[in-house]
Amino acid sequence: MAAPPLLLLTDIRLAFGTTTLLGGALLSVAPGERLALIGRNGSGKSTLLRIAAGLAEADSGTRFLQPGATLRYLPQEPDLAGYANVLAYVESGLTGGDDAHRAHYLLEALGLTGAEHPDQLSGGEARRAALARALAPEPDILLLDEPTNHLDLPAIEWLESELGRLRSAIVTISHDRRFLERLSRAMVWLDRGNTLRLERSFEHFETWRDEILAVEEQNAQKLARQIVREEHWLRYGVTARRKRNVKRLGDLQALRQKKRERQGPQGNVRMAASEAEGSGNLVALAENATKTYGDRTIIREANARIMRGDRIGIVGPNGAGKTTLLKMLTGELEPDSGTIRRGTAIEMVTLDQKREALPPETTLSQALTEGRGDQVFINGQPRHVVGYMKDFLFLPEQARTAVSVLSGGERGRLMLARAFARASNLLVLDEPTNDLDLETLDLLQELIAEYGGTVLVVSHDRDFLDRTVTGILAFEGDGRWQDYAGGYSDMVAQRGRGVQARAGVEAASRPRGAASSAAAAPAKKMSFKDKHALESLPARMEKLTAEIKLLREKLADSGLFKRDHAAFKRFTNGLALRESELAAAEEEWLRLEAMREAAEA
Repeated sequence: MAAPPLLLLTDIRLAFGTTTLLGGALLSVAPGERLALIGRNGSGKSTLLRIAAGLAEADSGTRFLQPGATLRYLPQEPDLAGYANVLAYVESGLTGGDDAHRAHYLLEALGLTGAEHPDQLSGGEARRAALARALAPEPDILLLDEPTNHLDLPAIEWLESELGRLRSAIVTISHDRRFLERLSRAMVWLDRGNTLRLERSFEHFETWRDEILAVEEQNAQKLARQIVREEHWLRYGVTARRKRNVKRLGDLQALRQKKRERQGPQGNVRMAASEAEGSGNLVALAENATKTYGDRTIIREANARIMRGDRIGIVGPNGAGKTTLLKMLTGELEPDSGTIRRGTAIEMVTLDQKREALPPETTLSQALTEGRGDQVFINGQPRHVVGYMKDFLFLPEQARTAVSVLSGGERGRLMLARAFARASNLLVLDEPTNDLDLETLDLLQELIAEYGGTVLVVSHDRDFLDRTVTGILAFEGDGRWQDYAGGYSDMVAQRGRGVQARAGVEAASRPRGAASSAAAAPAKKMSFKDKHALESLPARMEKLTAEIKLLREKLADSGLFKRDHAAFKRFTNGLALRESELAAAEEEWLRLEAMREAAEA
């Protein structure tokens, strides 16, 4: 028998004026579930999560939280005001029975000491503190709104490990595909105010979503054809009994009303970059370029050749000097020693991670036209600003909306619209994926792929890098950088590892479990039991993988749920159990393998 939900939202409705945001949304969270809440920017995901956390009220509907269940919520923009330091803020989320040492462990793992004053934190540091506060009690339910924003790759991989170890039920809003693939077990799709649920992992979501939209479109076409037939009868049909004709006329009016009320899927972003004349063949050439701040060498004897048409990703942990390297390559900074030669006829457009602060009273129209009339020019062709706004999913009535009231996702789309309206042959994108929904990311990836100029990207999004870049500049430690062909996964294959934390914080960034055990491995000898487990675990992992594949094939039967609900539930529970056992077996194998290597060394 399935466990009752820890948290249940039923028929949640919320409107702002005449605009319906939530029109009957449902969210059910059972113990230990791993849910991803998916939807377009502005669809109400964050609002629904705030309602689930008890921080916002719906116009109607019910919220049920199991008595005694603990819940923690990670907001996108945490407020640390009123706390003496970061440690006090994190400890305020603990209850009497919680482990106080966890606050120190989490802060250290996230690169904070706890002594920082809230007023002196950057946006990324404030989010790290909020993440530590949410994780510290190991609550029954974790609600996470964009947990990977502003985290570097080592921190994201640490977070994946930490969340995988917790027994908490987790509901996550995220644009990071790789993160969702590794942590989600079921999808809740919020679309046009309503929720649909898929009991499968994220890798199946987009196919499932597209199938639903295709069926909707077919039904809409059938409805349109039915209306045409009824209108034809109304004009030319032979009059029969009056009562029957009146009823048929009423049915036609009902069909028309249904068509008027049908709300189609939200439109797609249509992006097109204004391209300038081509640059010279060489864009930038760095030879032994070095940059030092104080006693620390940020860039040490860097060598890189960037040619026209290259799409280069720059990766490394926070503080490694990615933005410094980017500024040196583009001419904003000069090296202290060595040389950087830049090409000719460069027309550069930059989208930085701070999203180019605009005066809060600036309207959308002014931001896009830069206060000059009501037109923007794309590839030399004038376009009315309202039409260009629609390409980025803004409504015409938002033309006079102030920038200060836009959501994070809307601000991200606005900055993309501003950047792509400027003629360029070199796109410089510093963390462009922050706050963008999955569909907008897809279109940004297509634009980069079709862009005729050169692209430089700083990003912590592994999937985005794999889909967009043709080469990687990776931080190797001690200020040194190395180039690799291909995307992020290609770099890992060539290098043998992904991005690691900078020296000095590596121990703090290392997750508990496999890595921490590996660090202690040299002091231990392998027992007979350890050796036996190391030898037998691969066969067990292979068996679990085969069982998982079989269960997924059974659950792929779309008619199983209606035909045999008990079997569906049995297969679902069995899949969750085996996936959990496989994750535990893989972690144990990694621990033992590290112990074996250390013993041999």
